[in-house]
Amino acid sequence: MGIHKRKHGNVTSLIFSHIMNNLKAYLSVILVFFIGIVLGVIVINNSNSEQILQINDYINNFISDLREYGSIDKSTLLAETFFNNLYLILALWFVGSTVIGIPIVYGIIAYKGFCLSYTISSSIITLGTWNGTIFSLASMFLQNIIYIPCMLALAVSGIRLYKSIIKDKRRENIKFEIIRHIMFSALIGAIMLLGTLVETYISTNLIMSFVKIL
Repeated sequence: MGIHKRKHGNVTSLIFSHIMNNLKAYLSVILVFFIGIVLGVIVINNSNSEQILQINDYINNFISDLREYGSIDKSTLLAETFFNNLYLILALWFVGSTVIGIPIVYGIIAYKGFCLSYTISSSIITLGTWNGTIFSLASMFLQNIIYIPCMLALAVSGIRLYKSIIKDKRRENIKFEIIRHIMFSALIGAIMLLGTLVETYISTNLIMSFVKIL
């Protein structure tokens, strides 16, 4: 029991130390993420009636299909979610490994915030505040408490790589920092795989439960 507590404490200390050592980078990517969220809300609030109608039709048709078929194809969803996350990880890793890629990293973070906000706002507009919020929580909350920190951490790792190479352009340092970035990205990828499983096997059940009582 004591060993388990020490290990848990060590992991917590490592995470806290990592965040504090890269605090400015984390604050910058969090700010960009929230800018994306705000933009998503603004776009929805300024959508015309035809766009709102299309959004309503899409969500209502999605819910109708769930009611009709009574289930979600988990194997297909697992594959789609896995590859979508893999593409995201590779994109953030690749552009974060290049000197000119940092603006693209920020762009990806802003886009993910925009998509999240746009989806939640669309659900609320279509289903109402209460049902829309519950639907959003059921369908997106659990996996995104894993995805979002991982995504931000990947972005920060790329920023840290860029800053380290700019400060010290020795070949040995560049090689070390790239290897560190690769290993960190692989670790984040493994954690995001857990989010994929949560989305496929837990969130889908929550969505189906919500649809039945809607």
